[in-house]
Amino acid sequence: MQSLHPPQRVVTSSVAVAAACALLIAVTTLYHLAIFAQERGARLVPRLTNSVGMEFLLIPAGTFTMGAIDSYPDEQPIRTVRISRPFYLGKYEVTQAQWEAVMGYNPSSWRGQRDLPVEQVSWEDVQEFLRRLNAEEGGTRYRLPTEAEWEYAARAGTTTAYSFSSDVSRLDEYAWYGGNAAHTSHPVGQLKPNPWGLHDMHGNVWEWVHDWYETYPIGAVTDPQGPAAGINRVFRGGGRSNVAWRCRSSSRSYRPPESRLDAVGFRVLKTVS
Repeated sequence: MQSLHPPQRVVTSSVAVAAACALLIAVTTLYHLAIFAQERGARLVPRLTNSVGMEFLLIPAGTFTMGAIDSYPDEQPIRTVRISRPFYLGKYEVTQAQWEAVMGYNPSSWRGQRDLPVEQVSWEDVQEFLRRLNAEEGGTRYRLPTEAEWEYAARAGTTTAYSFSSDVSRLDEYAWYGGNAAHTSHPVGQLKPNPWGLHDMHGNVWEWVHDWYETYPIGAVTDPQGPAAGINRVFRGGGRSNVAWRCRSSSRSYRPPESRLDAVGFRVLKTVS
């Protein structure tokens, strides 16, 4: 009977080794998962600031209704749009100081303070700004938001005409427009932000977006990019000289991409990966 003892010890030893290996694998896996989670968390912090002082807020993925029924024909038909990935969006419109830091000159008509929004920049000028900013920071993460991403962020989970409600009497709290701006630009961030913390999504200067202009197609869509070609590029948000109706979340306008207007600037999107 004693001859059975050595094999029994060998079996016990093998089980112990296997258990130790399994434990080591589990610990190693958990370690790598923890590192991954930390790195992903670092990428998805709620806010960040880049090398030229541009502040960005994290916008979550989600679904919203784009367009409006009681509006201009090109804001219809309303459609369900899914934004499948989170992204960072500039907390403010790009300022003259930030443009000059990247481009080396200031094209704006309305000057005097460094935190005024840059304007007199064409859609094509903005692409050069983004190219240089990406080169400076060593990547390709900066771009204009699509029209859908812009409206999604402007609405910030709301379905009303403005991000605060449909009560136009409150617009003075949130926007520089024809009723309070005296037809001049104002420094970014002076008025109340929308529910996601973004300032001047209504008014101050219109904002170029990525898309070529077209009337909306029918049907639900995920991450729309707009048409592949066109004549005009879209800008959104209304401006300092516009009536309140033009500053709604769904309001659209457009010009050829080479146009430089003293009421049109932009806001930058930064991808999360």
